[in-house]
Amino acid sequence: SARVMPTQERKLFSSTLFHKIFKAHTSLSLKKCKGCLYKISTSMVEKGTSLLKMMEISVAEAEKRTGKNAVNMQETYTVYLIETRPVDAASEGTNPVPDSLWRRYSEFELLRNYLLVTYPFSVVPPLPEKRAEFVWHKLSADNMDPDFVERRRVGLENFLLRVASHPDLSSDKIFYSFLTEENGWKETVFETGFQAKADSRLKALNATFRVKNPDKRFAEMKHYGDELQSVISQLLRVRARAADRLYGVYKVHGNYGRVFSEWSAIEKEMGDGLQSAGHHMDAYAASVDDILEEEEHYADQLKEYLFYADALRAVCRKHELTQYELEMAAQDLTSKKQQREELATGTIRTFSLKGMTSKLFGQETPEQREAKLKMLETQIEEGEELVKERNAECEEFVKSAWVDIERFKEQKDHDLREALISYAIMQISMCKKGIQVWNNAKECFSKM
Repeated sequence: SARVMPTQERKLFSSTLFHKIFKAHTSLSLKKCKGCLYKISTSMVEKGTSLLKMMEISVAEAEKRTGKNAVNMQETYTVYLIETRPVDAASEGTNPVPDSLWRRYSEFELLRNYLLVTYPFSVVPPLPEKRAEFVWHKLSADNMDPDFVERRRVGLENFLLRVASHPDLSSDKIFYSFLTEENGWKETVFETGFQAKADSRLKALNATFRVKNPDKRFAEMKHYGDELQSVISQLLRVRARAADRLYGVYKVHGNYGRVFSEWSAIEKEMGDGLQSAGHHMDAYAASVDDILEEEEHYADQLKEYLFYADALRAVCRKHELTQYELEMAAQDLTSKKQQREELATGTIRTFSLKGMTSKLFGQETPEQREAKLKMLETQIEEGEELVKERNAECEEFVKSAWVDIERFKEQKDHDLREALISYAIMQISMCKKGIQVWNNAKECFSKM
């Protein structure tokens, strides 16, 4: 496993654009602290207060372990070290040792599933991919590959920072205990009963096709989520193909270096110039590995929004389900009122089994009719309350969801704009280095 390092010393993470964005948004000071131990109580985590204002959070390292799984079979898995410390410790002149605990990727998945069910109106940040997708041929798709594990570590840290900066998710006590309590956390999550509240896929699909009055804004946002996922997928495929070809072009320059070096051995006056040009070509060919490693971090930022698109659609699907439940409650209430009217007047407006039964076996007695009317009155009162409750739920969902969707759109526009600009700058820098290599080679040839 990697040596535990202070956040600001971890070059790979601090070089990513995402971290720069978070530092700008939260003014987060990441300083290494040693000394006495500090604790933040759950009472300090208040609604609407970003946890990042009180706590520094990092996933410091990844470690490969071997153990037995649920069916008593040997397996190899990766765990991640989460470190937390109070933000205000430095300002108080103290240097606390960070609290730390280990989590598996499956525990991050459990946390996110809990957040999805508990905060259905929020665009819940996605986790980094479990297995590598959109990879170019030289990149390993093995989820135990050290480079992939490192990129996932960065992604998991980004996930925690996203949640900790969210206006609603950051104040959740289960999330706080995920960061601070290594033992018993899973039991605490399951005790919330969140799994029983989760909507089935079939139920959500049914609502999608049967809702009669969908909110136009959510329908358009759901369609936008589909389109966003599609274009980012295409962009990542193009980038993977370009990386393959770029790698080939750079490595071919290594052949220039070999040929120039061999040529220099048979020349006297031209030998030094050819050999120097060959060294420049060798350096150029070797530089592609660092270039494509940096490119991979920009690809990971795009992948985050590829998965964010599904989180956005999940909010829209939940709204469809809420709207569908409101419509079903209103339809049931209308049906009950019609039954009351028919029973009170003795007039059957629509064909029904009840109407046929009355014609075949005679009308009900006044006592029976009175009892049914009373039961219908009770059901209508309950139905009216249910419609009122469903309507309030729907209105509250729309209000909360749209606030978070607007927050997400602002975040997305900022992040993707900065990522694309930085990617373009990187490409320009790469081209300039290529030009410099050929300028150096030209000077070598000129001196021959």
